[in-house]
Amino acid sequence: MSRALVYFRNDLRLHDNPTLSAAINQADEVLLLYCVDPRQFAKLDLGFRKMGIHRARFLLESLEDLNEQCQKLGGQLLVKQGLPEDIIPQLVAQYELNEVHLQREVTEEETQVEQAVEQQLKSTDCQLCFHWGLTLYHPDDLPFEPADTPEAFKAFRNEGTKKASVRDEFPPPKTIKWVAEVEAPVIPTLPELGFTQRSGEETNYPGGESAALQRLQHYLFDSELLTRYKWTRNQSLGMDYSSKFSPWLALGCLSPRRIYYAVKHYEQEVTRNISTYWLIFEMLWRDYFKFLGLKYGSKIFWKQGIYDKGIEWNYDRSKFDLWCQGKIGIPFVDAHMQELNQTGFMSNRGRVNVSTYLTRDLEIDWRWGASYFESLLVDYDVTSNWLNWYFQAVVWRYTHILWQSTHYDPKGEYIRHWLPQLVELPEELIPIAFLLTEEEQQQHNFKLGRDYPEPLLIPKKWNRMLKRIGRQ
Repeated sequence: MSRALVYFRNDLRLHDNPTLSAAINQADEVLLLYCVDPRQFAKLDLGFRKMGIHRARFLLESLEDLNEQCQKLGGQLLVKQGLPEDIIPQLVAQYELNEVHLQREVTEEETQVEQAVEQQLKSTDCQLCFHWGLTLYHPDDLPFEPADTPEAFKAFRNEGTKKASVRDEFPPPKTIKWVAEVEAPVIPTLPELGFTQRSGEETNYPGGESAALQRLQHYLFDSELLTRYKWTRNQSLGMDYSSKFSPWLALGCLSPRRIYYAVKHYEQEVTRNISTYWLIFEMLWRDYFKFLGLKYGSKIFWKQGIYDKGIEWNYDRSKFDLWCQGKIGIPFVDAHMQELNQTGFMSNRGRVNVSTYLTRDLEIDWRWGASYFESLLVDYDVTSNWLNWYFQAVVWRYTHILWQSTHYDPKGEYIRHWLPQLVELPEELIPIAFLLTEEEQQQHNFKLGRDYPEPLLIPKKWNRMLKRIGRQ
């Protein structure tokens, strides 16, 4: 009798899971495992944990849900705390496993784990089997090798994905033959991982495959919100201005192919328009960053980045800490940072603006910002996060935060939601609260430095707009 271990990583789902499907098809019995790796919760030199409370909560909820889905099929998910390279060989010996199946990852820490597990299994008869499930397009179907991934996104799309097809989904298992004698799962709690839930924190993103599929159904077929996605995606306030699929994509609770084929069904049953095209277009960016990660490896974490940009950065911890706390005195930036700190999420519009202020205006090392996002973002995806930060800091053109604020939040509705200390100001003054004159402050019983921080820096690049609006 053959037995296989499925080592879950960033693929916490039963639907369209090539790793799980291969193990079920090749072995008589399977054991499903997730390792809660303590290295992911280590405290960084910057003063915060590598995985913060929002990501940790989402992970634990996803494990709970995956275990519930397994139980419906008559089995369970084994959850162990410890290093995978220690745990997996022990299980191989204990349960006489013939194969270990796992999803191949692309970045340094994940590949180091793969190498460590492979090294530990060399002295056994157990075979290590890798599978690809990270992207919409399979690397074998693209007309170039990962090492030859085009540098520009447009070229990646035109030369690659337009010439390839999206593979069919793997069907979810109807039955699984489990290794019967496996111990009951012990999923740790947040306090057991050293977290304390703080007041004021919001949870809009329940973890797990079940919630992911519910969100997909809601955004497409229940509400038909997809129809207007192109015109709402640049907003920041609320749950339905964009798909919000990214948290579940990040942990693999939702397959990119499931989204793709759901959109194609939507186009047949509801409508096909620029919005349906644009959602798939945005998913291609995720693939693009994955393949750049394959191409450049650990360079995506280097200070000079993948293009060797030799920029001298500032390392002012006090300014960085104010940025983290959402207290730099620029409402559009502070509001987005408050949302991140309290919920673990921030819109794409917000990410562009807060990263610009940190790296282009304060000139602080982009890796500090990327690390803070890694800690808090419930939709943290390693290649998308680090490459987006790098591109925003040194490659893409400057984002004018003052213009963005007045254009995308002209009445200060988003700012008012996250910065209640500004709610008494007239709506036209909320985005520019940091520019109020002494007379205006007295008129509205508002004081910079008392009710709201004085601006840490008003960039010189804003001078032309400040003059145009009569604020210089």
